Amino acid sequence: MPEEPEPILPLDLFVCPITWSLDDDIRAATKEEPALPGGPDGKAYVPTSLCLSLLDSVHASPGSGHPGRQRTLSLLKEWYWWPNMAEDVTSFVRGCSVCAMVSTSRRLPEGKLVPLPIPRCPWRHLGIDFATDLPVSNGFTTILVTVDHFSKACKLILLKGLPTALETAEALFSNIFRHFGIPEDIVSDRGPQLISRVWQGFFKLLGVSVSLSSGYHPQTNGQTERKIQEIGRYLRAYCHDHQHNWSQYLPWAEYAQNSLCQESTYLTPFQWILGYQPPLFPWSAEPSEVPTVEHWF
Repeated sequence: MPEEPEPILPLDLFVCPITWSLDDDIRAATKEEPALPGGPDGKAYVPTSLCLSLLDSVHASPGSGHPGRQRTLSLLKEWYWWPNMAEDVTSFVRGCSVCAMVSTSRRLPEGKLVPLPIPRCPWRHLGIDFATDLPVSNGFTTILVTVDHFSKACKLILLKGLPTALETAEALFSNIFRHFGIPEDIVSDRGPQLISRVWQGFFKLLGVSVSLSSGYHPQTNGQTERKIQEIGRYLRAYCHDHQHNWSQYLPWAEYAQNSLCQESTYLTPFQWILGYQPPLFPWSAEPSEVPTVEHWF
């Protein structure tokens, strides 16, 4: 039997690398329980003994954020398969105690739907709104939520308080426009900074149309309001015992939202924007021996 090759670098240079060892476990388990015939090409078969562990890792990872049944199933089907996967996912999500604790009503406001322009490409038509009055977290109390109406992608911008009109415009320019270009239209509510002369004048110079949701039909900006509800649900799931830590989870919340399949497009925002779906975040249940890394995760 051939000897194991010697590593080029000494082992003491490697300090607890963060890997998702579950993939290694799946490959090892398939030697004992080979894949059943007739499975989809390009998908890893998951042996029965590891289905529950994989479900928990995918559903509860901060990179996915306790999504519902269909979104959890979509994430799994990107890379894995096993018989009766849909039934197992349904049973698992229904039994998730965290989901039950943080669930919110998904009932839409009553009234006539207000049609919005159909975007031609990403980041041309945006909706914005604020999540305010949050517990102080590293000095932050507010989130500026921006949603791309084409891809349903979101960008979450931390703020230390409710900004002025100019501060809001600068935040959008620094975090959105410089990456994706200047949009054609921005939909917002009727907050004082969003109806001010400064706000109107700033975007008039940029050639951006500014649309305001109606007081009688606030669902005009419903995509953004729905996103705020989903972000709130995410933060409750991971910060319910440590509310002052919510700002540390906000990048995870954005990653999770952009990883999930959208009912209206049948694709994830990442797939629309990047052209591919990034891999599931390599979340490890094992603690890191590097204190700085362990604190960050």
